[in-house]
Amino acid sequence: MSVLGKKGIAILMAAVLSISVAATAGAAESKVGMQAKVVDGQVYVSTKDLVKAFGGSGQYDAKSGTYSYKGNEAIPKVIEKVSPSVVGIIGKSTEVQEGASSDRYNLAHGTGVIIRSNGWIVTNAHVIDGLTDPVVVTTDGNTYKITKTYSDVLSDLALIKINAKSLKPASFAKASNISVGETVIAIGTPISFSLRNSATVGVISGLNRGVEETYRLIQTDTAINPGNSGGPLVNLKGEVVGINSMKFSAVGIESLGFSIPVDTVQYIINQFFEYGKIKRASLGLQLEESWSAIVGLPTDDPLTITGVLSPEAKKAKIKEGDVIYSVAGTRVSSVVDINELLKKYLPGQKVKLLMQTDGDIVTRTLVLADRADIQDAEEEAFLADEEQ
Repeated sequence: MSVLGKKGIAILMAAVLSISVAATAGAAESKVGMQAKVVDGQVYVSTKDLVKAFGGSGQYDAKSGTYSYKGNEAIPKVIEKVSPSVVGIIGKSTEVQEGASSDRYNLAHGTGVIIRSNGWIVTNAHVIDGLTDPVVVTTDGNTYKITKTYSDVLSDLALIKINAKSLKPASFAKASNISVGETVIAIGTPISFSLRNSATVGVISGLNRGVEETYRLIQTDTAINPGNSGGPLVNLKGEVVGINSMKFSAVGIESLGFSIPVDTVQYIINQFFEYGKIKRASLGLQLEESWSAIVGLPTDDPLTITGVLSPEAKKAKIKEGDVIYSVAGTRVSSVVDINELLKKYLPGQKVKLLMQTDGDIVTRTLVLADRADIQDAEEEAFLADEEQ
């Protein structure tokens, strides 16, 4: 808690408030909505009004003549609120660790977030897929076996179920309410399982990051360490904005972590609950991005079709060498653009493609394929190429 001013009065330089030094008190009031006085070219305002004008909170102590601004006091309250919704996950690792003298110590762990009071938890696919006989440990120290597991490698998300009641589910933010620069907190189980419910604080460094993943990610400088995977990234309202998934770790690289955004998390959760699997739509095409898109430059370059994999795409008279400008009226320049757009669709639904074929701009109506079928076709094509 920091103290602003003496007798509740602060001198605020004109540049800070974007008010000319020559401004009148009335002009200052209309600009920032606070009582102000101009004396010898300086703008004087009450610190109480100042903090309110900038969205802060605090309390003025008339006896001491100070105004205490509440800043980081919100963080402990958020951690206290969210921690009961965070669990640790531990089990025997399927990977043999070098130097492990006994299977007893061949363990791996991660983190999860309670989404329903009856025991449903979301975590990373890479957390649960690498474990045998996993157990969940809640903040009250109770241990539960996992009774159901649904995992999706492409999104790196999984749902697990434990036989528990009256758990505290986490609250999820709306994707539209997430902003670059806002303070966020990561809660998880870093490095050692004994460090469950550890919290680190940072900011959202960027949104819509394409980092060789199926969908776009949130970038954060919040410390994310091994074991934090599957845990929540939380805003100061105590809402989950993302599920922590990965970080870049190398000499010279610092504070570069990534979380799966809440809209993708909700998409996967809803699909699992409705279908028991992910019904992921696909164009049924093999696509090549432009050089600009690959290196991350701003671009409107289209995607080039290098393979026609689905019967639906062949029926739509799409062929290798064609290029795609837009899908369902939305301009696309990368595979991630298309993956994000197709979250709104199911296999069997139709979309219109704006394309160029043989030098002509045309519109094609395409019936979307099932991504699972396309993966099988890609694998068959790969094996055929290997045999040749």
